[in-house]
Amino acid sequence: MEPLQCGTSPIVGFRFSLHPMTGDFIKVIKGALNETDTSNVWMHTDDVSTVIRGKQIHVFNVAKALTLHAAKTGEHVALSGTFSIGCPGDSSGDVFLNKDDVLLNTDDTKQYVSSQFALYPMNNPDYMTVIYREVDRAKQQGVFNDSMHYASGIHGDIHDVFDFYEEAFTNARSEEHRHLVMTVSMSINSPSHGGA
Repeated sequence: MEPLQCGTSPIVGFRFSLHPMTGDFIKVIKGALNETDTSNVWMHTDDVSTVIRGKQIHVFNVAKALTLHAAKTGEHVALSGTFSIGCPGDSSGDVFLNKDDVLLNTDDTKQYVSSQFALYPMNNPDYMTVIYREVDRAKQQGVFNDSMHYASGIHGDIHDVFDFYEEAFTNARSEEHRHLVMTVSMSINSPSHGGA
């Protein structure tokens, strides 16, 4: 059996779990799903997580919209997920790559987000240079929060944070090393944010 090779497909996937810190968590999750236009991505939810797949522009747009709609409830919400592109096992059979680039979710409500991310440029021997470059860019854009073991802290308005993540995802993938994974954890409306 030949080893799988990193893909060249433009398919982006995001597998995530949303955790509202309330007894009425089902209402928060279903409400966020109902408020978000997901018609430009393929989506599937199981008993652990949800995956969305499609063109990068739409995957990030839907991910931000779902998070924002959950946050607008005022409940403390946590999100944990993994973005991926170039996965050797990916297939294009169930994604919407023929969609245009018109964004369907355009809510510009301000929302503070505290988050952490980690980049994994697969099979790239120069991976630390890639990571440091994106951390430096976060500092330049004013969204860098803190250095820590196994991640970097990113915070600010949800739109600025997601813009940074999408740019970092684009920048960290090279033509030579096509498989990229990025993990993201977010905390929103937490009492520990002190009204930020």
